[in-house]
Amino acid sequence: MRTATLYRFKLPMEAGIILRYQRLKTRDGFLVHLQENGQQGWGEISPLPEFSKETIEQAGQAAETWLKQWRLGAEPDESELPSVAFGISCALAELQGKLPKDANYRKAPLCNGDPDELIVRLSNMSGQKVAKVKVGLYEAVRDGMVVNVLLEAVPDLSLRLDANRSWSRAKADSFAKYVNPDYRNRIAFLEEPCQTPEQSLAFARETGIAIAWDESVRDEGFKVEEQAGVAAVVIKPTLIGSLARCCQLISAAHNAGLEAVISSSIETSFGLTQLARIAHWLTPATIPGLDTLELIQSQLVRRWPGSTMPVTGLDELEISWCS
Repeated sequence: MRTATLYRFKLPMEAGIILRYQRLKTRDGFLVHLQENGQQGWGEISPLPEFSKETIEQAGQAAETWLKQWRLGAEPDESELPSVAFGISCALAELQGKLPKDANYRKAPLCNGDPDELIVRLSNMSGQKVAKVKVGLYEAVRDGMVVNVLLEAVPDLSLRLDANRSWSRAKADSFAKYVNPDYRNRIAFLEEPCQTPEQSLAFARETGIAIAWDESVRDEGFKVEEQAGVAAVVIKPTLIGSLARCCQLISAAHNAGLEAVISSSIETSFGLTQLARIAHWLTPATIPGLDTLELIQSQLVRRWPGSTMPVTGLDELEISWCS
């Protein structure tokens, strides 16, 4: 006997969260719940505006179509919509006991503005010190100066940077000019600094600053391979697709000698705890990029360990579809 329920959520974001071209006021999505033979599994479906190719409405319709078929005993193919494929694959993995419960709750703290605040957080961090800085939102020169300050202030710090393809090659070079060459090897990687992969590869070769593929992973025809200057592949499951697809990419990255980093797409606490489990399972030696919990004002059903933020319970959610 199979039953399925699709819950819809809408959680308020912290003020000032801006994506590429819009301010994100709420985090919208679905929780999918599968039950069969006394077992159950859950997943989060939450396409990210400006980054996901599908809208929340399209995701809801696709999830409902898949669930109707599954409810009747079929084994439907994966959805072509990445957020739907990922959320449903997590629910199936939990249902079938394939998603381990152990999790990697360590986070690379994210700096969205004040470097002094990040330095304080790092001083309280035990073990390997890894942090992430968003660059490309301000002037490239300012970004270079901030990164240099952080690397100088915390000698054992390894930085991950993310530019979201925002720089021309000239601006990327302006950034690099303000980073002490002696510090550049402590930049673990800079995600897609330039507007094209070719420009980013040339930047890495000429500056000695390693890069990582992020947006390129989702481009048609992308292939994981060893390339000079490339250090990592960033895996954002909500934007990529099913667990099977993520496993395939992680395996290919490791085989090419690259680091694979599980990273969030501003999922709720529910989705983040699943990503932490996936990271522990598939990339145990790597700190995942999951420091987005506090961008949303409330947790959702499952708490992030140690967080005192309020929790929105299942009884507060709208049932979008049930059978």
